[in-house]
Amino acid sequence: MRQFEAPPSGKWTGPNHAGVKAPEPIVLADPATRFAATAKRLAKLADGHPMEAWLRFMAALAEAQHAVATTLAPASSLNTASVAQAVNARLPPLAADGHERDPSWREGLASLLDHIERSELPPAARDAIEQLRRSDAAALDKLADQFLRGGLSAADAAAAVYVAAALQVYFTCSAARLKADDLRLLEERSLCPCCGSPSVDGLITATGVTPGTRFLFCSLCSTAWNHVRAVCITCGGTRRLSLHGIEGDIGVIKAETCGDCHTYAKLIYQVQDTQVDPYADDLASLGLDILVTEAGYARHAPNPLLLVGDDEAVAS
Repeated sequence: MRQFEAPPSGKWTGPNHAGVKAPEPIVLADPATRFAATAKRLAKLADGHPMEAWLRFMAALAEAQHAVATTLAPASSLNTASVAQAVNARLPPLAADGHERDPSWREGLASLLDHIERSELPPAARDAIEQLRRSDAAALDKLADQFLRGGLSAADAAAAVYVAAALQVYFTCSAARLKADDLRLLEERSLCPCCGSPSVDGLITATGVTPGTRFLFCSLCSTAWNHVRAVCITCGGTRRLSLHGIEGDIGVIKAETCGDCHTYAKLIYQVQDTQVDPYADDLASLGLDILVTEAGYARHAPNPLLLVGDDEAVAS
């Protein structure tokens, strides 16, 4: 089966003969650990990092996400029929750009803001929090829609980073209520089978049933799904792929570039560090993004927190 073709009827079409085990095609995140793991990893990576203040802010943001995910847990519950209808149509059941959000996402945003320590934030960041607190439900939903559909204005960037963080919690908690066995990989394999969002990066596993497998990690609902290696996740090309890393680095994270479409995607190698976290390690490797971009490649999709974030607005 070629990449991007629709799977026939089963959830997986990989090898199934004796002695060969296929990787799980879809793995849903656990809201109880997803954001805590990111926060812990960011705190570790921040030590001595050139962007230490910003990474520590992102760690605090992840801690606030964890608090919301494990207390309020804002989410939407889809009935079995709705999920089956979407899956049969080869559509993500929690489609980010069309899903009717439960009002609890706004409660999650308010709770997240309550957990942010504002005393150490610069004025622009404090102003953004106050702007969100003063906004009514319609204004917040509009901002969320603009973020999910790529229509944010520069003026909303500082406030939208918190909206993005709240939406990550909401969609992660919503996805966790689904059953992986009820889902199917999409025809466009680079998109999340749960919410249709692009991945933040890929992880090459070192443990589990099938070590050496690539899993992509959703930038919004935190779902992981299997994607074959040595294939460009943007155009499906295989002939002009190259791996690039930072000289002197141990090789935890590399950029896979495609000479056909001139895009790149990050790959994290768990064998080099078993404590890696797809979300934290992506944020901490902006130097690699800069180098690859300067070489003429465009990132396959932005990290949502980088898309709307402004390091001068959110970190001292």
